[in-house]
Amino acid sequence: MWVFVFFDLPVGTKTERRNATRFRNFLINDGYDMMQFSVYNRVCRGQDAVDKHLARLTKNLPPRGSIRALQVTERQFARMKTLVGDVKQHEKTATDQLVLL
Repeated sequence: MWVFVFFDLPVGTKTERRNATRFRNFLINDGYDMMQFSVYNRVCRGQDAVDKHLARLTKNLPPRGSIRALQVTERQFARMKTLVGDVKQHEKTATDQLVLL
């Protein structure tokens, strides 16, 4: 499972910039990778892990802004297409997990 976090945060005042920076730092420290500006993602091992990370995300929300989380399966993530530009060096196109059936 993958969790994507999309956000638009106000940065007009010093306090808002500090809150936005704290939120981005939380995402990085919690294992999210920056896919694009204001778009972060992380892989989770199953629904329990997704629920755990969504709860942690909820506890670390800044007071203002627009934040959304999207959960997708590995198969859906693998079908993502890059329409313009190149896949960046740090981007993962799929996990290296071994699936045993």
